[in-house]
Amino acid sequence: MTTESPSEYNNLETLPTAAILAGMNRLDRTVPETVAKALPQIEKLVEAIVARLSAGGRLFYIGAGTSGRLGVVDASECPPTFGVPAEMVVGIMAGGDSAIRVAVEGAEDDAEQAWKDLQAHNISTKDVLVGIAASGRTPYVIGGLTQARAAGVATGCVVCNAGSAVAAAAEFPVEVVTGPEFLTGSTRLKAGSAQKMVLNMLTTATFVRLGYVRGNKMVDMKLSNVKLVERGERMLMEELGIGEAEAAELLKQHGSVRAALQAR
Repeated sequence: MTTESPSEYNNLETLPTAAILAGMNRLDRTVPETVAKALPQIEKLVEAIVARLSAGGRLFYIGAGTSGRLGVVDASECPPTFGVPAEMVVGIMAGGDSAIRVAVEGAEDDAEQAWKDLQAHNISTKDVLVGIAASGRTPYVIGGLTQARAAGVATGCVVCNAGSAVAAAAEFPVEVVTGPEFLTGSTRLKAGSAQKMVLNMLTTATFVRLGYVRGNKMVDMKLSNVKLVERGERMLMEELGIGEAEAAELLKQHGSVRAALQAR
């Protein structure tokens, strides 16, 4: 696994802060180029997700450690960003929700638990499952993908090593081969950055395709704080050519940017 290969940097403890930061930054700049190489694979997975969600299905993420946490974060951002129900995108973490903050030892090695966790959400053939694993060999993810695919669920994955068991288990694999980390084996670094970029693409492209964006605006976002209310007002001012007071009144009256735009 290239993610486990030795770092090209050594004797890190002897380096000054500036050299540590420069080395990390140099390697981080390779991540977008690596993701770009996987765009055709990402496109296929997005199309599969769009097809299922447009027919009433859901998107599930499963993962362990950093990979699992990234899935939970991406899923949790979809309702406030796009105004979709919380159950439309679900992030499931090996070891349960408590593992988001505190590592649950051995949870990722249970090849049977992911399918049990998915069944608790009544996963079906209408849904799509994406396994996230930098190593590409996490038993929790392999087991979940294998059993889901056997049950007729569409499956994808995001991995950071080539030719992995996780990719082999998925119908729509995305392989972003990020190579050795600055700190050997610490896949929360480049690999984690690459996975976050891919997950951003999956959900953003999906919800754009499904009509949750107008122009380049998040017109269905939840107005859950002052910043977002002010953003909504600016959207209305720009779209309708009105003043701040009128925009504020429209937003208060209709409760969302989309509803206010449709009312005009």
